[in-house]
Amino acid sequence: MKIISYNLNGVRAAIKKDLPGWLKSQDADVVCFQELKAQEEQIEKKLFEDLGYNIYAFPALKKGYSGVAILSKKIPDHVEFGVKDTTYDDEGRAIRADFGDISVMSLYLPSGTSGEERQGFKMQFCDFFIGYTKDLLTKRPNLVISGDYNICHQAIDIHDPKGNAKSSGFLPEEREWLTKFIAAGFNDSFRIKHPEKIMYSWWSQRFNSRANNKGWRIDYNMVSNGLKDRILDAGIHNDAVHSDHCPISVEISV
Repeated sequence: MKIISYNLNGVRAAIKKDLPGWLKSQDADVVCFQELKAQEEQIEKKLFEDLGYNIYAFPALKKGYSGVAILSKKIPDHVEFGVKDTTYDDEGRAIRADFGDISVMSLYLPSGTSGEERQGFKMQFCDFFIGYTKDLLTKRPNLVISGDYNICHQAIDIHDPKGNAKSSGFLPEEREWLTKFIAAGFNDSFRIKHPEKIMYSWWSQRFNSRANNKGWRIDYNMVSNGLKDRILDAGIHNDAVHSDHCPISVEISV
């Protein structure tokens, strides 16, 4: 099973940059989108259906904001929209699809860059989500949570760790939370396959950051312990330029 995760920073803008053409070249089994910035009726589903995908979207109530989706070649046994808490579900933060004994979730953790209120909301969601996930693992132990976590875990994951030590996305409490999340039963698939490789998945749209590769690795395919030994490959596709993020992938034996 090949899984791709991609924060699109707007699905309509990404489509204009030939997102469907890129997806066709990848032939993934499951695709997780974050930051749709569109309501369901605004998504040109036929473009993805023509590639053989079934598409399941969970937009935010607020128009032009957040939202997640899962595309799959195989029809899922079950699709779970949200985390059953309107505080977070109104923002379209998570969607999960179950395929036999394997589950795949598309996750979009909040950003805290706009100020203290949103940073507080981010940490509130993080605290809620780790409990939600621990419970989910008891029911769906073979779980992949793919998406934009908006957190760099280690110094290797960010171009300037000293300069960003007090920046949202690299704060000590955020990094500690991600360590705790992984310890709860997950594996950073990219680090499993590439323990020392320096690659990024997001770049600021200022200061020519992408051209200079001054980026952050904040997108992850987190694979549960039940699937750790089935990770075949993991990658970051920084040649894809439909967004300020780039897609990431993981392949799992089924």
